[in-house]
Amino acid sequence: MKSKTGRSAEMDPGIWSKLPPELLEHILSFLPLKTFLNLRSTCKHFKSLVFSPSFMSKHTSASNFSSFLLLSHPQCYGHFPLYDTIRGAWRNLALPFSFLPPSAAHFNLLSSRNGLLCFSLPNSCRLLVCNLLAKSSRLIQFPFFPFAFEMLTLVSTPDGYKIFMLCSKSSSNYAFVYDSRDHSWTQHHGFEPLLVDNFHQEGAPFNGSLCFATPEPYSVVSFDLEKGRWETLNAEMPGELTFVRLVSDPDGGKLYLVGGIGRNGISRSMRLWELGNGGMWVEVERLPELMCRKFMSVCYHNYEHVYCFWHQGMICVCCHTWPEVLYCRVSRRTWHWIPKCPSLPDKWSCGFRWFSFLPHFYALA
Repeated sequence: MKSKTGRSAEMDPGIWSKLPPELLEHILSFLPLKTFLNLRSTCKHFKSLVFSPSFMSKHTSASNFSSFLLLSHPQCYGHFPLYDTIRGAWRNLALPFSFLPPSAAHFNLLSSRNGLLCFSLPNSCRLLVCNLLAKSSRLIQFPFFPFAFEMLTLVSTPDGYKIFMLCSKSSSNYAFVYDSRDHSWTQHHGFEPLLVDNFHQEGAPFNGSLCFATPEPYSVVSFDLEKGRWETLNAEMPGELTFVRLVSDPDGGKLYLVGGIGRNGISRSMRLWELGNGGMWVEVERLPELMCRKFMSVCYHNYEHVYCFWHQGMICVCCHTWPEVLYCRVSRRTWHWIPKCPSLPDKWSCGFRWFSFLPHFYALA
């Protein structure tokens, strides 16, 4: 604080020393992040607060942390452009990778959840889970070698995270789940027929399970992450579907279906449904005609390039071959485009992978 003379006034150390710890932590939670980090060297207790989930949860709610859409693209290798969805602008922020182990010199981003990023390390046959804000990371060995996997999904849990993936070996299909609580893999039966008709779409977390859309004839199946069991969702699918993608709102406990409507594999419209309490798909929104025409021309009706994910009240609909993102603000039921990243070259290639990135200190790798 400043005195009337304009000089900084020092706070009485006696006042601070008499404050109850919980009140002091509450006050510290309102400090800007950079200021709090500078304070860590002044007190062992302040330094330990970085590893306190309860304090960091307070700090996150008290601070106006930005939320980003993170772009991974071959022409931006080692650099991930960030779109600030609060400010509605591209941000020129360099993500810190210098703390990562030497084996992480080459990596591919596969999944993101609540501040954690999951990479594959092609040169070491391992996964890397890291929190760039807290500068923490963990290397995870594959269950066996060689290990060819697909549909990897990082899932947040109340006490850590899980990693789900499908793997085919010896002409059989299996599901593998990694649990950060005991750092172990478990093997389960896969789903037949194979789920893979889109290599870019992750599972949608819903009620303790991961939900997937099957190829035609379309249906929804779920994998219980605790019991390791597959189930089929008993809900009649909308008619005349040309493609199906599932998106979930983890905080709101809702499951959405994004799908094209048409015939002979040609979409004439794109719609959004929500799974109602009675187990019925209820239509909630349609993509405006002009925007639909643009999106369908972008993907050339090759719907295997289309994938969706949830981000802070938005359903993002992306195409692996196009640099813009189509999104729906669910509460307002409005559709918008996020423009091409200005740092991309004019002659860009395909390979656009978008992720929801919510920086959090307390997400432990």
